[in-house]
Amino acid sequence: MTSRFTELAVDCHDPERLAVFWCEVLDFKVIDRAEGLVEIGSWMPTVEEVRARQMAPTVQFIQVPEDKAVKNRLHLDVSPIDGSTEEEVTRLLGLGATRADVGQGSDRSWVVMADPEGNEFCVLRTLAPHHAIHD
Repeated sequence: MTSRFTELAVDCHDPERLAVFWCEVLDFKVIDRAEGLVEIGSWMPTVEEVRARQMAPTVQFIQVPEDKAVKNRLHLDVSPIDGSTEEEVTRLLGLGATRADVGQGSDRSWVVMADPEGNEFCVLRTLAPHHAIHD
């Protein structure tokens, strides 16, 4: 017997706003909507595909009344695929992200950021072939 990692749930005030932000970050699409919930993903999961093999999880933004209070215990890491890490940081700042300080120090190979509701995430080294040596 086994389970699959199928969804990552993110509590938030404005599911639509975060869905738009993360769709732009990850090149995902909205795949489902319900009252107080928006689900995004890179694919439309079917039971058969999920049962057959582990697939990329979807992300669900679920509306809750309470504010984010402390540093996330779980966060997303993203890796740029067609530009440098700094170029991706600049792009994400333009989408509404902010730089975040969670005590990481200054000499790290990643950049800690926060989405429009303050959820921390990291931008890691680039995976772009022509930038990989420089970042």
